[in-house]
Amino acid sequence: MSETDARKLQILGAIVEDYVSTREPVGSKSLLERHELGVSAATVRNDMSLLEEEGLIHQPHTSAGRVPTDKGYRTFVDHVATIKPLSAPERRAIRTLLEDSGDVEELLARTVRVLAQLTQQVAMVQYPARRQARIRHVELVKVADSLLLVVLITESGRVDQRTVPINAGKPAEYYAVLRDQLNRVVAGREVTDLATPLEDFLEALTPPERPAAAEVSEAFAALAATRAEGRIMMAGTANIARSAEDFARDVEPLLDVLEEQLVLLRLFTEMHASPGAVEVRIGTELQDRALHQAAVVGAGYGVGSHVAILGPSRMDYVTGISTVQAIARYVSRFLE
Repeated sequence: MSETDARKLQILGAIVEDYVSTREPVGSKSLLERHELGVSAATVRNDMSLLEEEGLIHQPHTSAGRVPTDKGYRTFVDHVATIKPLSAPERRAIRTLLEDSGDVEELLARTVRVLAQLTQQVAMVQYPARRQARIRHVELVKVADSLLLVVLITESGRVDQRTVPINAGKPAEYYAVLRDQLNRVVAGREVTDLATPLEDFLEALTPPERPAAAEVSEAFAALAATRAEGRIMMAGTANIARSAEDFARDVEPLLDVLEEQLVLLRLFTEMHASPGAVEVRIGTELQDRALHQAAVVGAGYGVGSHVAILGPSRMDYVTGISTVQAIARYVSRFLE
């Protein structure tokens, strides 16, 4: 890298740092006052002109300073941003909070809370791919002559339940026996791997037993299917409101994305960050119009699972990258 290119990156980093801090366009005078760049004002102005020509910064209006573009943020993340180690109190707080978690559900809930607090962005965590959809236990409870409560517990500790009508009503004792039979068939299996085992189970029953068992089997399969899709736990949505001025358009489309989660699930699916590695997507890289003024910093914490923050493209990437990476590593370690 030439001396000129290195200096331009240094100035770009200073512009990003100042704009993130002040939310105001950055001029050459303020750069020289805030940073020891070791060059003249004329050199700074010339380098800023070159950065603007390269599409890394732009002037929002006449006589204003410069602000980074999405391309500028991308260049900053790729070439300038460095991992800032968390302070000892921050590391201790994270470790203490996560170590006391009773199960995966509580661990992930605490993870998004502390991540949102440390970064002041929306924090998201994808349920562990191997745990979110593996069955731990099935419970059947007859609550009325024609109603049965079907309860599904997965290895993540998540409990889903559904009350279903039953036509071929049987005594409560029958459903207790059926529960034990079902658990022997499905416990430990993925929710996406139930069709054949349940068919084989029904086929092995005598014809008189089959109608009542089939009702329960169908209801259980339908309940399990709702767990086959990925899940995201989230915290810090209110931080979007605090950053509303960073979104030129109404923030409602962004809030809709957060509420529906389908776009986020697709985003997580497309991320390829290995455990502990960080991936950053900025603006149009997110491929959804509602997210074109946003950025996501994510890291893998297990096979096919991620933890991430979402906020405006004008976010503190250094803190975000460092914090997301550290928390992803902590979560990975606790789930081993």
